[in-house]
Amino acid sequence: MTTSNPIDAGTISVAVESGIATVAFSHPKSNSLPGALLGKLAATFDRLAVNDDARVIVLRSEGTNAFCAGASFDELRSIGDSERGLEFFSGFAHVILAMRRCPKFIVTRVHGRAVGGGVGLVAASDYAIAASHAQVKLSELAIGIGPFVVGPVIEHRIGRGHFAALSIDVDWRDAAWAKHAALYSRVEDSLPALDAAVDMLVRTLAQVNPHAMRELKRIFWSGTDHWDTLLFERAATSGALILSDFSQRALIALSKS
Repeated sequence: MTTSNPIDAGTISVAVESGIATVAFSHPKSNSLPGALLGKLAATFDRLAVNDDARVIVLRSEGTNAFCAGASFDELRSIGDSERGLEFFSGFAHVILAMRRCPKFIVTRVHGRAVGGGVGLVAASDYAIAASHAQVKLSELAIGIGPFVVGPVIEHRIGRGHFAALSIDVDWRDAAWAKHAALYSRVEDSLPALDAAVDMLVRTLAQVNPHAMRELKRIFWSGTDHWDTLLFERAATSGALILSDFSQRALIALSKS
């Protein structure tokens, strides 16, 4: 249920049909991710991981504008101490870890721009299909922090060089760049073509051997067991930095823009 509080607002819907689970998240502010929504998203992946009726998962967001604007700025402005900061940024860690340990392929439909934590969601999926106008950006440095929690999964997906460039210059990258960097697996020219490509792929994947799928995921994510500790260490770093004078001034300036 959507509430009037922008920090708590947002919804997640789940539909399972013919072996395909579709997880759709929504938030009135460009599909941003407050802590409550992150918690629900992580719990949703954990439930689907043990649901035999769901053999493959589609992750998408609602609307036709942004795919995901990343961390909720309303919630970032409300963080008053490092403990609360750790709690909030740990929400991204929980979602990434839930996606990584889920034994089913997660196919992400990216219909529009992805920023910060939204890029992390794309990187944590096993296959991403995007619209040709779906740009990406890591904007964390501009508010005095960095893509610390989502950094390991993005680097795992696209390599350190691409991750460093994306982190440092905080510029928009187009879908062609994202495909070249292997963040996107496919790019489609229109939303109908995007939906058709997602539908065709997941209908095929819903028929494959689930044990083979599980083993492939284990291989895809090998070498990431240390993330169970690393991501929360990174969350603590972000939680402390967001309290800095630089970050507080940047958040105030953004709230006035």
